[in-house]
Amino acid sequence: MDRFDAMQAFARVVETGSFTQAARTLHMSRTTVTQLVQQLEARLRVRLLNRTTRRVNVTADGAAYYERVQRLLADLDDAETSLSSAAAAPRGRLRVDVPAPLARLVLVPALPAFVAQYPDIQLDLGVSDRDIDLIDENVDCVIRGGQITDQSLVARRIGDLQAGLFAAPAYLDAIGVPRHPAELEASPHHIVGYLRSRNGKVVPYTMQHGAEQITVNGRHLLAVDDGNAYLAAGVAGLGVLWLPHYMAAPHLASGELVRLFADWRMPPMPLHVAFPPNRHVSAKLRVFIDWVAALMAQVAPVDGLAAR
Repeated sequence: MDRFDAMQAFARVVETGSFTQAARTLHMSRTTVTQLVQQLEARLRVRLLNRTTRRVNVTADGAAYYERVQRLLADLDDAETSLSSAAAAPRGRLRVDVPAPLARLVLVPALPAFVAQYPDIQLDLGVSDRDIDLIDENVDCVIRGGQITDQSLVARRIGDLQAGLFAAPAYLDAIGVPRHPAELEASPHHIVGYLRSRNGKVVPYTMQHGAEQITVNGRHLLAVDDGNAYLAAGVAGLGVLWLPHYMAAPHLASGELVRLFADWRMPPMPLHVAFPPNRHVSAKLRVFIDWVAALMAQVAPVDGLAAR
């Protein structure tokens, strides 16, 4: 038994949920894939998969083994890529986690150009606003707004998100137009709260107008922990929003949102790509980071003064 082939066959069965699909993607016969997995189970003396006539499920031991195998196969692929002519044509699986609005409005629409340039990179895009453990979840890098508080990560600043306050016309018709940000702290005005995934607290915002500076927490009737839901709530008239300009732009153009306090300035939110320091910066990870940095330079360039 070739242990590498057996581990690769097992991993592909887990990922596809089917011996037939795994065999097709590996360009092997179904019988060969089945035999490789059976031989691997015999060597390990543990059942990795539960098989029925309709489906294949990974066992608890199989799930734990898969996580280790996945990392090993990725490291082997990185080693081959970095030491061969393939370095000029990056290939392999790349796991990235990004905020939901950034994925929907910026990254995914731009991805056809990346795919055309790097057709051998398989991009697994996790779309979430939650904090993830890059090591435990075997993620190559994350894109996150705000300061990177995890000092164990290597972070590259790729943009600064300019932001402002916005509200739906329906909200303003019902509640009235606030004349000062401090009015959002008292009835009848309210915000849509955005919850930090780390502590479940609503994020406050700082605004400045000349020498006057104010931090607004705001009263909220609804708070959410997902960027797309946050935006949808504001468009539905459920409260005032703090939004990066790239998120607000299409809704301003359509008339679904109105800008508030345009003469007040908010500190730009830094945008970072972060990855573990012990994670080899493979060719595929390097080209992705360079590509997304170039993309964000067009959408939200780094503020020279803020970056100092």
